[in-house]
Amino acid sequence: MQLVTPERQAATLSTLSRWGYVALVVIAVTSWLEIALAALPWTRPYSRLVVAYLVAPLSFAWGAFLDYLPSLAFLIVIAAITYGMLRVVHFLFREVERGTIKLPNFQAEWAEPTYKIVRVLLIALAFVAAFPYIPGSGSPAFQGISLFLGLLVSLASSSAISNVIAGTILTYTGAFRMGDRVQVAETMGDVVHKSLLVTQVRTIKNVLISIPNSLVLGAQIRNFSALSRDAGLILHTTVTIGYDAPWRTVHDLLINAALATDGIVAEPRPFVLQTALNDFYVSYEINAYTRQANRMIQIYSTLHANIQDAFNRGGVEIMSPHYSSLRDGNTTTIPADHLPADYRAPAFRVDGPGTRSRQDE
Repeated sequence: MQLVTPERQAATLSTLSRWGYVALVVIAVTSWLEIALAALPWTRPYSRLVVAYLVAPLSFAWGAFLDYLPSLAFLIVIAAITYGMLRVVHFLFREVERGTIKLPNFQAEWAEPTYKIVRVLLIALAFVAAFPYIPGSGSPAFQGISLFLGLLVSLASSSAISNVIAGTILTYTGAFRMGDRVQVAETMGDVVHKSLLVTQVRTIKNVLISIPNSLVLGAQIRNFSALSRDAGLILHTTVTIGYDAPWRTVHDLLINAALATDGIVAEPRPFVLQTALNDFYVSYEINAYTRQANRMIQIYSTLHANIQDAFNRGGVEIMSPHYSSLRDGNTTTIPADHLPADYRAPAFRVDGPGTRSRQDE
């Protein structure tokens, strides 16, 4: 980084020249007044007052500065001690975050937010210790201004304080980590930023949403990644098949479709639940494990496509049984490339004396 640039030199010289000009004007006016007052007998006693009036504030300021030197020394010592403690605390928590230092029942991801909290507490403690040594801290005017500013901050930061408290609670309860796939109320996406005030979630449509921590804490949080790292996340989807299809065949087709899906693990093995026996069809739910929670939308899409392919190859229709019972004489919904070469649409089923089916004709 270039500290001294031509532009900064020009600006500094310009500022010095302006202040020098002001000083010369003040000296010239003061000298002229002193000479003019000294030239007349009846104003000669007042000629020395001009210089006295000008020197008195400077002398008072210099004396006040000398008297303030002990307090300034205290402020310097407090600032140096606070700076050293902040450096030590930052080093310790950085090593905890890296895993060099391990604390019982303290997760490494807590190191950064804990350091921020400790840093704020140390700075606040240093300010309290340094307050008596600040110039004018004992005057009623200074105390009144401090009280007024404190009232303004307390009234304006009520929502911010609630967000900070909520952010602290979310950090130490381990509701989610950076990069987790979560759903907060109606928002689903990956956690890309956590702070004491807001949590930012990038949705599956690549939209960045900032949610205040107070709202996050008050909403239901679904963490899809928390258990997917070890036990795995169960993805499930339901198909409805008519009673004419053997349920064992449907189970095998669903499990094979799940095992053929990229992102689905073979162990634990996928399984099927028959969730309902409805009036016209059976509800089959395929459950499969994945350890890639961030790809759950893509895995779902591939799983649905594989289920369609598996059922088409197996000759089982994924079609509303209501339609199946009313489509007398119509072609099956299975694609033609999965049908046998000699396939023909079924005939109309018309029963009664003197009637013939379409196939007989």
